[in-house]
Amino acid sequence: MFARLFKLRPSSSISYLSRMSRRELSASPPLDSERAPKRQKVGHLTPESFKNGVFLAPMVRSGALPTRLTALKHGATLVWGPEIVDKAILHTERVVDPHTGVVSYHGKTRAIFTTHPVEKPYLIYQIGSASPELAVQAAKTVAQDVSGIDLNCGCPKSFSTHSGMGAALLTNPDLLCAILTALKRELPPEITVSAKIRLLPTQEDTKKLVERIIGTGVSALTVHCRTRNMRPREAALVDRLSEIVEFVRGLGADIAVVENGDCKDWEDARRVKKVTGASSVMIATAAELNPSCFSSAPLMDLETTLIPSYLRLSRYLDNHWALTKFCVSQFKAPRTERSKTEAHKFKTQIVAAKGYDDLTELVGRWTGERDFTEIVSAIDARRPRPLTIDGSPTDIETTESEVSVVTSTQAYDADDASDEEPPLSTPLERPNPEPPTMGAPLGPSTFLRMPLPAVITGSDAITPSPTPKATSPFSFSHRS
Repeated sequence: MFARLFKLRPSSSISYLSRMSRRELSASPPLDSERAPKRQKVGHLTPESFKNGVFLAPMVRSGALPTRLTALKHGATLVWGPEIVDKAILHTERVVDPHTGVVSYHGKTRAIFTTHPVEKPYLIYQIGSASPELAVQAAKTVAQDVSGIDLNCGCPKSFSTHSGMGAALLTNPDLLCAILTALKRELPPEITVSAKIRLLPTQEDTKKLVERIIGTGVSALTVHCRTRNMRPREAALVDRLSEIVEFVRGLGADIAVVENGDCKDWEDARRVKKVTGASSVMIATAAELNPSCFSSAPLMDLETTLIPSYLRLSRYLDNHWALTKFCVSQFKAPRTERSKTEAHKFKTQIVAAKGYDDLTELVGRWTGERDFTEIVSAIDARRPRPLTIDGSPTDIETTESEVSVVTSTQAYDADDASDEEPPLSTPLERPNPEPPTMGAPLGPSTFLRMPLPAVITGSDAITPSPTPKATSPFSFSHRS
């Protein structure tokens, strides 16, 4: 069936889709004492799927298909795609690559969103929207290729908030809940609906919002433990989440509350879960630096252990070169084999490259299909690995080598750490939400802030937003 659907070439014997149509003869089962844990059967996601896991956060540009597949290979429980504005996906054409199986939603000049069937059981698609109708249309457009839909209610960037999306929904709970309710009502029951928010200035306001969101019937709620105006360099207000988790339990709602903010890797996720009581933990920045952080032994020396294979995989999947270069330029991990100067020279070659062909000397043979097959095999062989706190009987045993890797990673991040205790409330100098001004995300658009349409620029933005209507800078009064 898959061969007819995707018109595979007969010679593509190791491609993913052709492998799906064959079954190997099974050998005699091992003795009970030798039998490995049963592989988790993946049908469709349920609210339970969001518990006891470590997730890849939605990240614009950094959350590309090769990064998501790499995260799954190294143990990510679920992966979020980058935020895509509702209108952007509505004007795309769905195209399936007959050789690789990659599914692309093409805009005018490039793919707005790409995925692959191998990640579908674990993939959450994040929507940026300020309209129940458009959100439903966008979700239905991609529903056949994803397992869940997540509403972005926390992004503070202007491309997300200028039309009332992202963090702007935090101050418009009626619209936020209307979108979630519409998604729950209109989507098939096997598609989960969730939301990702930020903390509000006070615990009371945050709990009121959480209660309303839970009332819409979402399967999970992710809380980024920073307020809208806080910057990534400021410590996440992790300790505020424990009270919210208890509040949700007190409501009798059996849904997952996912923590996001300042988690370094799988081992650190245990600490976060213990401190907050959260059901699961989501990793963003650390995964951007090293997508193998979901392993109990994250890769080191990425110049040899990760980057070459990532480049080969990206080329095989036809990932846009600009996206690939951006992602690779962010990779960073402890080094034991190369000096800082050598690593810098390696990165400089990648940044200076105009395309994949310029990196043949670094990569060697372009065996991306083999790298992809290894990822597929790793995902197929996944076993249940629940995230548990220290001392739990289901904890994964940590070897001495794994402990040394964790210690090295912690030492690696020590230079960026602060000796100050993380604040437990919103800093007084950062009122939230900020009043509209000429430069504020919620302020009226000016001619200087008007994005150029694709007709003029000749290219689509990676996460395009609907063009706001321009207003005169003198047509409103400033708020003090």
